[in-house]
Formats: sequence, structure tokens, C-alpha cells
Amino acid sequence: MARKDPLRNFRFRLEIDGIQQAGFSEVTVADTTTDAIDYREGNEPPHLRKLSGLTKFANVTLKWGVTDSMDLYKWHADTVQQGSIANRKKVVVVVIDEGGADKLRFVISDAWPIKYTPGALNGKGNDVMIETLELANEGIERVA
Repeated sequence: MARKDPLRNFRFRLEIDGIQQAGFSEVTVADTTTDAIDYREGNEPPHLRKLSGLTKFANVTLKWGVTDSMDLYKWHADTVQQGSIANRKKVVVVVIDEGGADKLRFVISDAWPIKYTPGALNGKGNDVMIETLELANEGIERVA
């Protein structure tokens, strides 16, 4: 049986509907949780049953080094600042193996930006300026 090593967390790329963006330094694919609902009918034994409640998908965070590209900022400006969330996009995080082959994908459905943070500036530093975009979404699915 062939050995299966774990995938590394530093080899990935993003595919965002209609947006071409240079490499990202960090992507946080957040939790998916389902509420458990306590339920008991009057004629049942004196203990609760657990039923499935609402499923919640936490926000996804993207971080990248600032370039002259305005695509992600414009997506934020066109959706949130104009008061419309109709411009939702599918975001796909592709994890790549040591040989450069695509190994797994996280598909984030109906994503739209809820928070944009420009990078901090520091006259004494020499770090790369990092922009951050936080995305609300309606589904996170791990696929092959």
C-alpha cells in the first residue's frame, strides 16, 4: 500500500469567479457547525432527544501582499458600499501536493465581502504590506 503523506499548508491557490489575483499569503477556511436542538414530547421518557438544527458557515479570511491590482477592493466596494450583496462569487481554495498536482479543494459558495482591511504602514519596518478581505458565505464544502 502506498504511503500517503499529509498535505502541506503552504502550497495552495485561489480561484475566484472572474477575478485574477496574485498569490495569497494566507487563507483561513473557517468552521462549519450545526446546532443541536433539544426536543421532547410530553408522552416520552424524561430525557431529551437531539435534533439537527441550523448549519452555520463561519467567515473566510483572505490575506495577500498589496499590488496594484484593485479587483478584490472593487468587489468589496461594489457590493458592500453600494448596499447590494447581489455580486456573490464562488471561491475555490485548491491545495497542492509536493509534486505540484491539485489534491483537494474547498468550495466556498455564494461568498461576498463583509470586511476589507488595508495593510498597516510603518516607517521603521521592511515587511510586505498585507491586505485582508473577510467573506461571508452560504456553504463550505471539501471536495476531492
